Amino acid sequence: MSGLSRPICEVVLPWNGQGAFCRGREDGLLVFAWRGRPGAVPPGLATRRQLRAAGLRPNGQGAQALLWFRHRWPFRREELAELFLVALAAPVRPMTAGRVLSLDAAMRARRTCRTCHQVADHVVRGPRRQCSACFSTDTNDFEPVRRAA
Repeated sequence: MSGLSRPICEVVLPWNGQGAFCRGREDGLLVFAWRGRPGAVPPGLATRRQLRAAGLRPNGQGAQALLWFRHRWPFRREELAELFLVALAAPVRPMTAGRVLSLDAAMRARRTCRTCHQVADHVVRGPRRQCSACFSTDTNDFEPVRRAA
């Protein structure tokens, strides 16, 4: 469906058998609006971010419905987000010792200067990945390419 509005229709929700208003279908999934009655998201559905904020994950279930909302920016007028059933969601897996060590090693690598190999207290940025001391003492060994006229 194209356009700036979606028609309101009444459907029976497949996961609980109750009737609700929705904003049509997209790819076989029911579309609910972000705000407003009728057509708002029924209770028991949540986006990935809402699940994560509650300490849950989708647990391999597919999207049950879509959430439709608009942007103020002209290049992103309409957006669809997946909605999952909260009842089928599982708790987030806890961090293991191996994952903590690997994340610490990755962050240490991002903070290490490539020239002096010192670990800084911040992420070393830039194309050369040098700390400020090495960057200021480094000679400018490249010259801009000049085209012959």
